[in-house]
Amino acid sequence: MKSIRNTFLTIVFVLGAASPVLAQTGRVDKSGLFVWAFLGLCAVIVAAQAIPALVMMVGTARAVAKKVKEGEPVPAESKVKGS
Repeated sequence: MKSIRNTFLTIVFVLGAASPVLAQTGRVDKSGLFVWAFLGLCAVIVAAQAIPALVMMVGTARAVAKKVKEGEPVPAESKVKGS
């Protein structure tokens, strides 16, 4: 328990000391509305592609868990013909 507390305090102090340094930039942000709209569109595209990937990953994990629960063997690696 003491090591967890020490680790947590170390992380807090390091991040607390580093945040003012990381917050300062040497330039002024002069990005216009179109730049932010483009970045927002990019974020929407990434989210739209990530959601189905996460759903598929959860479905695969459920199928594997179901096979393991039923006692069916789960292949460790796929076998490709010709190798």
